[in-house]
Formats: sequence, C-alpha cells, structure tokens
Amino acid sequence: MIHAGGFIICAVIIFIAGRKLTFYGDLLAEKTGMGKAWIGLILMASVTSLPELMVGISSSAIVQSADLAVGDILGSCAFNLGILAIMDAFLPRHRTLLGTASPNHILAAALGIILISMVGMAIFLPEDIVLSSWIGLTSLSFIIIYLLSIRLIYLNEMNLAKVSAGTVVQNHLNTEVTLKTIISKYILFALIIIVAALPLPYFADKIAEDTGLGKSFVGTFFLAVSTSLPEIAVSIAAVRIGSLDLAVGNLLGSNLFNILILGIDDIFYTQGHILKDASPNNIISVFSAVLMTAIAIIGLSYRTKGKRFLLAWDAALIFFIYIVNLILLFKFSNS
Repeated sequence: MIHAGGFIICAVIIFIAGRKLTFYGDLLAEKTGMGKAWIGLILMASVTSLPELMVGISSSAIVQSADLAVGDILGSCAFNLGILAIMDAFLPRHRTLLGTASPNHILAAALGIILISMVGMAIFLPEDIVLSSWIGLTSLSFIIIYLLSIRLIYLNEMNLAKVSAGTVVQNHLNTEVTLKTIISKYILFALIIIVAALPLPYFADKIAEDTGLGKSFVGTFFLAVSTSLPEIAVSIAAVRIGSLDLAVGNLLGSNLFNILILGIDDIFYTQGHILKDASPNNIISVFSAVLMTAIAIIGLSYRTKGKRFLLAWDAALIFFIYIVNLILLFKFSNS
C-alpha cells in the first residue's frame, strides 16, 4: 500500500508540473520567435519525455532492471498513440482527430516506425555488434538516427514555413512576462518533474514484487502511463484551445525522443546490453506501436471527415490494438 501511495503521489506531481511546463514552453516560443510546430515536435516532446528519461536512467543505473527501462519506453510509445485515439472522443462527430490534423505529421510518424522497428530487431536478433562490454552498436544507432530525423523534420518545417511566410500569427499569450521569468519557471517545473520521476522505478519494482505481476507488464502499463502524464496534460490543454496539431506533433515527437532515451539508457545500464537483458515479451509492444503508427499514417492520409460513433474508425482501431497489447503482455508476463 505504501509503494502504491508513493507511486500515485509522484504521478500527480508529474501531471501538475507537466501542465505548467507546457504553459511556459508556449510562452518561450512566443518570446524567442521559435516556430510553434518546432516547439511542439521537438522542445515540448523532449520536455514532456523528461519522466521517461529519468525513469530510464534510474531503472538502468539504480534499480538495474532492463525490463522496467525497456518496458517503460515501449509502453510510453504505445500509450502516446493511445492518447491520440482517446483525444478523438472529445471532438464533435463531424470532425475526426487524424482527419483534421495536418498531414505534415506523416513524416514524424514514418520516422517513428523506423526507430521502433529497429528496437524490435535488436530484441529479436541473438547478438549485437559490441562496442564495449555493455554498449552495442544498435543503441548508438538510435541516437544517430534520432538526430538525423530531427534534422530532416527541421528542413521540412523550414520548407513549409517558406510556403506560409505571409501568414499572420495571433499571439494570445501573456507578453508582459519577461524572458528571464519564463526561463526560470520553465527550469523549475522541469526539475520538479525530474525529482518526481526518479522514485517511480523503485515503486514500480516493489509493486511488481507485491502483486506478482511481471516487470514487463508493470513497466509497460504503470510506468508508461505515469511518465506519459505530461503528454496527457499537453493533449488536454491543446484540445481545449483547438490546437490539435500541437498535441499530435507532441505525441509523435515524444515517440521519437523515447527511442533516443533507450539509447541513453543502455549507456547507464552497465550489467550488459539492455535490449538483450530485457524480456523478449517487449517485442509485443514493438509490433503494437508499429501497427498503431501505421494506422495513424493512414488516418492522416485518408482524411476521414466524420464519425458515426464516439471514435472514428482509425482511432477505434488504434485504441483496440493498445488494449490487445496490454492483454498479451499481462498473459505472457504471468505465464
């Protein structure tokens, strides 16, 4: 009970700090003149993924659990896509999330499939090309391909910016706040998220022991949901103000950053190679995330205009795959 209480307290702190961090990140974009799309996909995605980063480092270096680290990352990728499906329910029936969002998100989604598929290949293959006693070539390639992906997305954003150069952007934020105050508040809430995220692997590890649930399932569900609370906060705020592209860009960008985190986790995991020591059950989440992302790409391309039920067909299918992913992980983690 104590471990569950500590887990809940940390999760609530992350959720509240995540909303504040989003607000000041948006102010930072206004003050510095950085593009909103770039802020949503890169800056906000990396910031809202701070819990995954700290949980991954803590799981790798302190708890030394490859399953918790890998399960958290892959679970967060799947959960982020599940958030996309849930957001569709908050739109009126004549609109769908993926049918309304810009098709420019297809690039980030496709790059996400490449990176997530590489994780699955690394888990499946019996050996890795060894660079040191605990670091493999695969983990290093995650970092390199992420940086190349960001460069490609940046160039694409610049091309789009030239096309819409004459568009006037309305500033609805509080411009009286100084840049110094914005940066200090931004750093403050980022630090709060980091501190609150550090104990999560310990509580999750104890919950797995107390309940008898497998660490793959605990990492994929409990850790992934709690560390994705900032993404949930950003998505809720974006839906309320009608900025769907900010939410979609943040979620897809977070999945890219998550794979970068996995490469960093391997550096801190000195017991061996993190993807080789993790349970092969994690490959279930890889397949699920790839399928969900592919459906999101179809939804962004097909542009469904309305929906008959609470969810559009693409959102419903994404949500269904996420539930199946959890069921399969629970089954195989306890078999």
